[in-house]
Amino acid sequence: MTKRVVILDYGSGNLRSAERALERAGADVTVTPDLTAAAEADGVVVPGVGAYAACMAGVEAIDAGPMLAARVAAGRPVLGICVGAQILFEFGDEHGTVTKGLGLFPGGVTRLTAERIPHMGWNTVSAPSESRLMAGMPGDARFYFVHSYAASGLEALSDAVVTTAAHDEPFVAAVEHGALAAAQFHPEKSGDTGALLLRNWISGL
Repeated sequence: MTKRVVILDYGSGNLRSAERALERAGADVTVTPDLTAAAEADGVVVPGVGAYAACMAGVEAIDAGPMLAARVAAGRPVLGICVGAQILFEFGDEHGTVTKGLGLFPGGVTRLTAERIPHMGWNTVSAPSESRLMAGMPGDARFYFVHSYAASGLEALSDAVVTTAAHDEPFVAAVEHGALAAAQFHPEKSGDTGALLLRNWISGL
């Protein structure tokens, strides 16, 4: 049976490109700010581009935090993408301003220390064998990144499945913990590898 996926529309994110990518991956996709629809869907995608604080303000404006927390607590899948992944953490520190996040993952989001910022373009990742998102990926799989900040602090979650990439230094590229998953890169812009990741996620709904 086709899985129902809601892309949470809170005023931020590549909504249409994510919608098309998820539809191509086999999901029945709705883009909506409706929290009831999101609560009832098989999977929820939290997109996000731009500033951490602006994304959190959008999520708070529709009061989506409690719904997302309830889904995760009930073991019902949520996938965050780019800044939508970052706001799943406890805080974001951008331009000297610390903004409280949703706190569904431990740790926070801080600026990369690389010489070239932003980290923009295609990059390979290193995924543990138990990663469900990365199942079946070729060893040279590349994903498309556009970001200046990355998450840290997942050491507090010993059973998290963490995929890394490197831009002068290693950083968290994706993380999976139970029903909650996050990708710093853009699967909807990552060609065949991104399509495989989305199919992997949908197959687990």
